[in-house]
Amino acid sequence: MLRLITDFDGPVMNVSERYYRVYRFCLESVSDRRQKINQLSKESFWGLKRSQMPEVEIGQRSGLSPAQSREFAQLRKDTVHQMEQLVHDEPVPGAIASLERAQAMGVNLVVMTMRRVRELDYALERYDLGRFFPENRRYCLGNDYVKTGDSKDKPKLMAAALKELPPASQTWMVGDTEADISAARFGKVPAVGVLSGIRDRDRLEFFGPDAIVDNLGAALDLIESQVLDKDLLTAV
Repeated sequence: MLRLITDFDGPVMNVSERYYRVYRFCLESVSDRRQKINQLSKESFWGLKRSQMPEVEIGQRSGLSPAQSREFAQLRKDTVHQMEQLVHDEPVPGAIASLERAQAMGVNLVVMTMRRVRELDYALERYDLGRFFPENRRYCLGNDYVKTGDSKDKPKLMAAALKELPPASQTWMVGDTEADISAARFGKVPAVGVLSGIRDRDRLEFFGPDAIVDNLGAALDLIESQVLDKDLLTAV
């Protein structure tokens, strides 16, 4: 059996609109009506996010003072994952078709995400994605879990998955951040970075996944090409 563990935001869901709307809200909330503000375009903003520019620096580039930028960064942190903001997320183009293809190939699909249960359930129900990820194939944070950092918390999810999931002949991890790569390293499975999420190629290369591809469909192509025993693609 071939298993594919995928992150949710990045490979499956596009969060750029949510992040940009929260950026504009925070910029408007923190700025003084009398000051000249340089609101970034969505393309410029998302490029900075994907390069991992700190929030404080994004604030300053947008015309905020250092003190305002710190307030901006905190407000953004407090706002971006609120439930009412999740309505702005939508599936990455082609992601649902790729999940359908993987399912048709007999790939065992698992989702592993830093979303909390309520945040993941909301998206799964809204876009009918639960058909790909049964409840026993969902690994996420509890609603009351106190985060310690994505690159620390995600390997814990991987540890739980490896303990609970049935054996697989091959397992692959697909994600868009260093946390996904850390989880894959912990689980001793290949890590495929995708460029459809919140890290650009330079940042992904820095963290050293086994491969970098454009999106989930391309990751599936790569995995399929690497599976020498094609019976793995139909075994259940």
